[in-house]
Amino acid sequence: MLLVGKNAVVYGAGGTVGSAVARAFARNGARVFLTARNPETIEALAREIVEAGGSAETAQVDALDEVAVEGHLDAARTAAGSVDVSFNAIGIAQQGIQGIPLTELSVEAFVRPIVTYTKAHFVTARAAGRLMTGQRSGVIMMHTPEAARLGVPLVGGMGPAWAALEGLNRSLSAEFGRHGIRAVCIRTTAMVETFTVDVVYGLHAEAIGITRDQFSNLMTRLSHRRRPTTLHELADVAAFLASDNASAMTGMVANLTAGLIVD
Repeated sequence: MLLVGKNAVVYGAGGTVGSAVARAFARNGARVFLTARNPETIEALAREIVEAGGSAETAQVDALDEVAVEGHLDAARTAAGSVDVSFNAIGIAQQGIQGIPLTELSVEAFVRPIVTYTKAHFVTARAAGRLMTGQRSGVIMMHTPEAARLGVPLVGGMGPAWAALEGLNRSLSAEFGRHGIRAVCIRTTAMVETFTVDVVYGLHAEAIGITRDQFSNLMTRLSHRRRPTTLHELADVAAFLASDNASAMTGMVANLTAGLIVD
């Protein structure tokens, strides 16, 4: 129980990554505040957590909306006494973004993920930083796939967007560290349990003229373990990094790429 007494806000909690992290936080004793643009996507998750003995509350929050994000954080702090962890797991549809050569990609499609991801993470991180500075403690967290570091073809603006998040993570640590706030990022391979990767693998497979399964096998063979990161592995590491056991870790990217990237 690494997070007993901690209060964690998860943005994009209705997605596969966000929900897995929220479950891990709750399983480790945290009170979780689940947010999504569509509250119906997180109601079942909240019930599941509560039925398992955890504590979960839901709210409709668009991570791109500064007023909504700050208002929700203030409400969470009022209800719980503090906000100790902020985890941003938002995502966007990948159709029309990946699987297209840069020479054929529109400017709008290239820029869309860069603007959306960087704005959403800045909005949530800035709000968390303002609140946590007063507390003199807190952890701001994010997740990026391997394309943030590797040169990968046909990912459009996603690679630059994820790389920008890792850069933002370092900046957050540099500015907020002296106030007792840590900033950490988790980098994984694509995870086959997610709906998004099924779509993305299909887009890439079609673009290079192979089947989705062939593309999946190709990606799997690139890692040292010959298998991708699992959601369970990501969620368990997220819970550890959010805990006081990881108090010396900030401004860093946890490498969960199974050897696909060797630091």
